[in-house]
Amino acid sequence: MSGGRVLVTGATGFVASMVIKNLLTQGRQVIASLRQQAAECYDQPGLTLHCGLNLGAKTDWSVALDGVDAVVHCAAHVHQKRTTNSDSLDLYRAVNFDGTVQLARQAATAGVRRFVFLSTIGVHGAESKFRPFCSDDVPRPHSPYAIAKWEAEQALMALSSSSGFSVSVVRPPMVYGPGAPGSFSMLSKAVRYGWPLPLGAVHNRRAFIAVQNLVSLLTCCIDHPAACGKVLLASDGEDLSTSCFLRRMATAQGRAIRLLPVPSGLLRAALRLMGKDGLAQSLLGSLEVDISNTCTLLNWKPPLSVDEGLRRATQPRFS
Repeated sequence: MSGGRVLVTGATGFVASMVIKNLLTQGRQVIASLRQQAAECYDQPGLTLHCGLNLGAKTDWSVALDGVDAVVHCAAHVHQKRTTNSDSLDLYRAVNFDGTVQLARQAATAGVRRFVFLSTIGVHGAESKFRPFCSDDVPRPHSPYAIAKWEAEQALMALSSSSGFSVSVVRPPMVYGPGAPGSFSMLSKAVRYGWPLPLGAVHNRRAFIAVQNLVSLLTCCIDHPAACGKVLLASDGEDLSTSCFLRRMATAQGRAIRLLPVPSGLLRAALRLMGKDGLAQSLLGSLEVDISNTCTLLNWKPPLSVDEGLRRATQPRFS
């Protein structure tokens, strides 16, 4: 393992905070960037904070990058329910494209060896139709968030080709774990309180990834020579239906669950009428991911099973 210092962006975020914890446990020196003053849990030996660093086209990263050997870039503008269609792509590009390129250019100039970019499986599309997504599939980003991430990936690879800067791209599906935001938080709450859910007849196939498995892959990419210049798909390695995932979540929480057998077609139509196409895709559509190339290339496998990942998701975030 390299002993160089690692800059992790978006330090208070769900994934980045776990990356930092993992690197500190390994004895690494970590530089953490964040927009605001950190909570007390970030005051740890081996950790240096740089506050007030927004991800943008004019941000000066020179101080944070001083002496840094690798960057794990997790900071991003994520999905916002209140963002209108007319300005959403520009907003995502301003942060996730322009901000990423600004950081990468300065990292290359500063002599950073490896740049690990946290992207999204959404670069491939909203749903896999006939087979799992593979890393060499033609990208078909389906949302402003995914479009900006895909454009950032291309810019990073072009920078790598022109400067010798080493880039690794990781594309995960929905990430779950203790304190996870978004859909997982909503589903976990429903299971915890015993709310009946109309998902018993959903027989799709979806990939998920425990945050510990994603962190394991991201940290592996920091030093592994085979990760250089590669796009790596991530998941737990077991694709499940939404109903199966919920049943296993309930088992992990020690709860009973009521899943009503409402036909998927009826559910999808109802959600679309409510203007919730994205929720319909994430609950009812299939999104399978083939991680065999990632596992073979890096001699890596997800350290946690789905069941263990769900069990740990019930624990406090920093336990």
